[in-house]
Amino acid sequence: MQKQEQHQPVLLAEVIEYLAIDREGVYIDATFGRGGHAGQILSYLGNKGRLIAIDKDPEAVAFAMQQWGQDERFEIYRGSFKNIKEIAVSAGILGQVSGILLDLGVSSPQLDQAERGFSFLRDGPLDMRMDPKTGISAAEWLACAHEKEIVQVLKDYGEERYAKRIARAIAEEQKLRPIVTTVHLANVVKLAHPRWERHKHPATQTFQAIRIRINNELEDLKVCLEQSIEVLKRGGRLLVISFHSLEDRIVKRFIRQHAHEAVELKKLPFMATEWRPKLKNLGRGIKPDAYAIKANPRSRSAVLRIAEKIS
Repeated sequence: MQKQEQHQPVLLAEVIEYLAIDREGVYIDATFGRGGHAGQILSYLGNKGRLIAIDKDPEAVAFAMQQWGQDERFEIYRGSFKNIKEIAVSAGILGQVSGILLDLGVSSPQLDQAERGFSFLRDGPLDMRMDPKTGISAAEWLACAHEKEIVQVLKDYGEERYAKRIARAIAEEQKLRPIVTTVHLANVVKLAHPRWERHKHPATQTFQAIRIRINNELEDLKVCLEQSIEVLKRGGRLLVISFHSLEDRIVKRFIRQHAHEAVELKKLPFMATEWRPKLKNLGRGIKPDAYAIKANPRSRSAVLRIAEKIS
């Protein structure tokens, strides 16, 4: 297996603090990546504790088995976190989990490997699949997507102000020469983009949008969040690290919905169990401090949100 780049887990101290780890508890790291959070969680678990990890990426699964495959407290499942309930049932832990961690987005090793196609700074095949054996690549999607569809994806998933101009440029370039590499796409976007923020590559939002579309990230997140309530035990905590406003809005809305469920019905003389709040919001979003950002610049946009199951 290819040597892994150094990986710095984001908001590690905060994750450990808010998980409030029980040495004999059961935890799920639903976005294993390269195990930065998982390794620290394991170090706090006793002999009867368990850590279940999930990841789409076969390289992440292989790395996990290499690192902790012999540890009886650890198991890893290959797949999407949208299957968290199914995995919990398979592992015999449904309703028994003390903490779930979601560290969203793409991992540093994925960005650092040009052949994965996630980075506009490294020339490689335009793939972007977190599981390279599932679904279609970004290049294949661009080859068959209509211009209107590209516009919608750039708007919805990249919040790209110049979506129409960029989509038109991509469509016109496809007629001349198929876009099959990361640098080719990045250059097309750069030429089409009229202005961008200083120190920010003009293709940032386009790459984000296409990656989210290829991996169905936001829909999978919504499914996982809804299932997490049933997976957690009472008092169990859900921790989610987001890296852009689209993800963070979904997480905030989910916590708000289940922490203030049926507010308008509270004045009634009774409230049915299914209308009662299921979660408690544990404070506002936590962001890395200046020291953490300097040590790991990729953490600068991270936001950690925490909720606790109360019913």
